[in-house]
Amino acid sequence: MPTFSSILKPLSGLVFIALCAQITINLPVGETMIPVTGQTFAVLLVGYLFGIKWGMVAVVFYVLLGIMGLPIFADGKTGIEVLWGGSGGYLIGFVAGAVIAGFFSNKKPILWNALLAMTFGTIAILLFGVGRLIQLYGLEKGLAYGFYPFWKGAIIKIFLGVITVWFIERIKSVFK
Repeated sequence: MPTFSSILKPLSGLVFIALCAQITINLPVGETMIPVTGQTFAVLLVGYLFGIKWGMVAVVFYVLLGIMGLPIFADGKTGIEVLWGGSGGYLIGFVAGAVIAGFFSNKKPILWNALLAMTFGTIAILLFGVGRLIQLYGLEKGLAYGFYPFWKGAIIKIFLGVITVWFIERIKSVFK
């Protein structure tokens, strides 16, 4: 029998990721616009806060529901074509990133482990995402469209994730 926690954690994580995916800043790169979203921030935060098991379940459900037709990917995109396209590597990388972030959760010191979680989770997401783009378009375009525009934002998201974890842990310690 499922417990309230076993339903609430993945559901709340999925909703949080879907909402953050709709936060988009478009960066001009050459003749195209590259969207920078809140997805990676949300994926890593959910992975860290919920741990490996529930973080991964939330992200897998997010990806599956998006593939099945719910408009929850960045900019409301949906469907299997998103997975097969340029964004597909990032979507698969989200699962790896959540697992990595979950691995570092509940370890001391919190700030150090949150930094490791966000950094290595981000690296995993970028490796999958850029890897897929290289597969589709070659090394030069893969890096131009999948890495160069995002690395500065990735660093900012890493530090936002660490600050958010620290803040949440402080609030939890007040209510113990």
